[in-house]
Amino acid sequence: MNWCREMFGVEKPIIALLHLNAFPGDPLFRQGDSMEKTVEEARKDLHALQDGGVDGILFSNEFSLPYQTKVDMIGPCAMARVIGELKSEISVPFGVDCESDVLASIELAAAVSANFVRGLFTGVYAGDCGIIVPDIATVLRRKKALGLDDCKLLYFINNEADEYIVKRELTAIARSTIFSCKPDAFLLMGFHAGQEPESNVIGQIRKVTNGVPVFTGTGCRTDNIIEKLKTSDGATVGTTFKEEGKFENHVDLLRVKAFMEQVKKYRREYEK
Repeated sequence: MNWCREMFGVEKPIIALLHLNAFPGDPLFRQGDSMEKTVEEARKDLHALQDGGVDGILFSNEFSLPYQTKVDMIGPCAMARVIGELKSEISVPFGVDCESDVLASIELAAAVSANFVRGLFTGVYAGDCGIIVPDIATVLRRKKALGLDDCKLLYFINNEADEYIVKRELTAIARSTIFSCKPDAFLLMGFHAGQEPESNVIGQIRKVTNGVPVFTGTGCRTDNIIEKLKTSDGATVGTTFKEEGKFENHVDLLRVKAFMEQVKKYRREYEK
């Protein structure tokens, strides 16, 4: 049994992103906002996602834009507070992502007993906010030191809105990353949140990963999720679960249910 089936209890799991509000100190944190409000809105989103039937939850500081490669302490502290207050209400496997700072994500995962971490673990990228240089050697050693052997790492194989400094084929990146860094899964991303990656590229990457799962990382919708699941091992889904399908909104239970009904329909056919 592969680890995805063992952890989520299904083939081709859907991991829903739970986008947390901006935190104190973030540019998008407004007068009248509070951590109490952040917790309550995260609680509503959590229950809408779980009641809608998703297989896992990924807590992300999505509205801490622009993202810091070395986050201020308030970031993981705020995320730990939210997750801690909601922990007894989480009924599915969950993960964490401190956007653009995977070392902080590892520390947070240890504090909240997360099942998995998503992030940009490898490569060197340039984009609108500068150059991103992850330190995978330090991250994996810290993971080992914190006793997180069972915590799975989901690696971005490309990064939203950023480009590899040296152009490389994604299949070559997959091969070398597997050899050196032992990812538990890859995620193929679109150019920004809500944009889908090409299905044929996912298929090309899967051919060289020797069983390492490849997830569709962005752009999954009710009308394309069956196509995406045919070529990938699962998906992480955020924007399409929001009210009116807008990134800045909160989760809409009816949209989650409609999406997951398509997923269940596909699984029934897939498992025949």
